[in-house]
Parts: sequence; C-alpha cells; structure tokens
Amino acid sequence: MLADSDSRWKWGALTARRIAPDARIDGLLLRGRATPTSRQLAEVGVAVDTLREVTGAQFVRAATREPYDVVVLACVGGAVQAMLHGLACAASEPGAARRPVLVTGYVGIVYEKLADGLLLRHGADLVLANSRHDAERFRAVYAGVGSDTGSVVECALPFLADTSGDTGAGVPAGIPAEGRTPFTVTFAVQPSVPAGRADRAYLLRRAAEHARAHPEREVLVKLRSRPGEHTTHIEEQPYQKLAARTPGGLPGNCRLVYGHMSDVLDRTDLLVTVSSTAALESLHRAVPTAVLTDLGVREALGNHHFLGSGCLASWDELDAGHLPEPDPDWTARQGVRPEGGYDAAFDAAREQLAELVAATHLPLPQPYYTPVTAPGYLPRILARHGFRPDGSPRPGADLAASDAASSLRKALRKALRETARGAYRHGVQRVAPLIRRIGDL
Repeated sequence: MLADSDSRWKWGALTARRIAPDARIDGLLLRGRATPTSRQLAEVGVAVDTLREVTGAQFVRAATREPYDVVVLACVGGAVQAMLHGLACAASEPGAARRPVLVTGYVGIVYEKLADGLLLRHGADLVLANSRHDAERFRAVYAGVGSDTGSVVECALPFLADTSGDTGAGVPAGIPAEGRTPFTVTFAVQPSVPAGRADRAYLLRRAAEHARAHPEREVLVKLRSRPGEHTTHIEEQPYQKLAARTPGGLPGNCRLVYGHMSDVLDRTDLLVTVSSTAALESLHRAVPTAVLTDLGVREALGNHHFLGSGCLASWDELDAGHLPEPDPDWTARQGVRPEGGYDAAFDAAREQLAELVAATHLPLPQPYYTPVTAPGYLPRILARHGFRPDGSPRPGADLAASDAASSLRKALRKALRETARGAYRHGVQRVAPLIRRIGDL
C-alpha cells in the first residue's frame, strides 16, 4: 500500500484490510510535502506489517521485484497517474515479473475536480467508489471519454464499521442526546476549507460563542494536525494560531483537541463542520450532524455536496437548539448505512479482486492519459514524480534501496527534507498571506 498523506494512509490501509482481510500489508510512504510524521501515523491507529519511506522510482522498483499480489495506490491523482505509467514501463521490460493488481480510489467526499481526479486514476484495475452516487458519476466520466467503465466498483468508506444497535457515541441507541452529560459539540475543522483567515476566525469565534451561550455543553474543536505537520491540503491559517489570537481566549468549556476521529465521535452529541468527511462518519453513527451555511453554500467550500441531506444549518440555528435530521434517501445514496452492513459493501470489490489475482496474465496498465492524448499535461505530472514521458525513471532518480544507504546519508537526507518542508511551510503560512495582504492595499 502506497500513501502520500495521513488521511490517505488511513484510507489505503483500511481499504487493504477490507478487500484482503488475511493479507500481509507492506506500508510504503511516498516521499513528498505531506509525508505523515510518526505521530500522525500513530493517531490514525492502523497497523501494517512493515513500513518504509520511498520515492516514486523506489516504489516502482519494489512493486515489480517483490512478490506483491495487490497494490493499493492511496495517493493524490497525479501521483497515482505517475505510478501507473512507471509500473507499465517497468512491467513491459523483458523478463519482468507478473505485475500486481492495482487498486485506487478516494479518501472521502469527492466535491471538486471530479473529471481531473478520475482521469488521473484511470488505468488502475479497480477504482473504488465510496457510494452509489460516486459510482454513477465515476462511470459517467469514463464513458464520456470513451473508456471502459468496468474498473469502477461501488463499495463504502473503509473506516465506517458496523455498529448496529449502538449510536457510536458510547451510549446505547434510544437514549436521547439531552440525557448525556455533558452534551458535547464537536467542530471538525478542515485544513483548507475555508481558506481565508477572516472566515476561519469567524467559525472559531462562533464555536466559542456557542460554548458561552451553553455553559452546560462542552465544545471541542477537532484539529487535523499539530503545528509544523502537513496534511493532504495546505493549512495557511492554523486554528491553533487563531485561537491564541482570539480576544479573551476560548471559554473553559471550549478547547482544541487532537486524536483519532472515531475516538472523538465516541463522545460527540452534535458534529459541526463545513464539508469534512467526518460528517459521513457521524451520520454513520446516527450522531446529529450540521453542515454549516454561515459562509454560503458554495462549490468552493464543498458544502454544496450536502444539498438534500437535511444537514445544512447555521450557527444561529444551532445556538437556538436545532439538531439536524438527515434524509435517509440521501444518506443511502452516499453509502452511509447507520443500520450496519458495511462488510457486505466490499463483496463486489473482493470478488473482482480475486478474479484478477487468479488470472494467469494481466495486461499492462492503460491510462487514458498518454503522450498522444495529453502531450501538454502528462509529461509535467510524470516529471513531478521523477519519471520521463514514457514512464521510465528520469536521470538522477534515486533507485537505490533506502536500507542500502549509510546511516550518515540517511540522517543527512532526513535533515535536508525537514529543512525543505519547514521552509515550504513558512512560505505557505507566513510569506504568501503577507504578499496577498500587500496586494490588497
């Protein structure tokens, strides 16, 4: 399983467990801007048999030389496309071993770049869709460019587990929310939605005001990462810094928390978010879920995805005691099954995977994007990950196995990577906002 961020690590490892429950899982981290830290991996809480960090070229080498039956590509679309071309090139060499079955998909809600992201994933043997809604959209995109739609397989988000007979909040089903002590509101923040400082400060202020208006409640602001860490998306305005600048500070019953989302949801009575996939996790647990409309219902925010869900609400409505009730038809189309049955959701994927693994021969991956169909787009994507337009490693690509390097070289590379990431974070979080503010003068 190859992953390039903490959230995709979670999706990839759990997907591997779902589609191949008894398999050995080797975890590979793709070296880059969002490579998760040890703390982030520990917070995800998904164990694998081995773990190492690799470049794109090292991954292709491992996938074509080690006896892998299946590879789950849990990466951003461009990285998936690069690995598909790299694997196709390596598997075409004389004497190459049988290639592994290639599986990919999305870590959560798909509300932007639908065509772009899907076509970058085209060429994998299985493209997993997390719901009936997604499967229909995915097939329409592939059919629209004249490609086969057979790779699209409907399943579910792998981190939704069967919890029939339990609300997921640590209280048996049937006990009203107001009977719990204390009533807990969780605001699940996102690294890049909304992006602006003013909007993020507004949402944090409203969470604090909700806590002040309801001193009997506890308000948790669930954060994705600690200062200095990166996630899938760039966080220019961390809530930790905004909280420190909040006039008067946060009230005593409002605090910032980290940790596994399922652990936080165990004690949540109302989940509030802009458009986080955490909303689907809370709906799965039958926890009242509010998708905020305070900043509008806009594609840029992703909350337009929840049109028809019954979850759209504002902080004013929540302050007044409103608890949204989801529309069951909408949740069903989104792959959310509060009554359980998630294991069966992966039956089709497991069946198709078994057929591919048992096949005596697998053809080379055939992505839609090639030097012929996308000559002005594909080479840039491949170059970004260390490959030539034909999928072969670029000159200078690191092909040496990581464990063959000396301890000194390892330490030096690690120090240089951390320095580069720190400089990148400084540019994103400090320099870029300053330049934008100067430009507005």
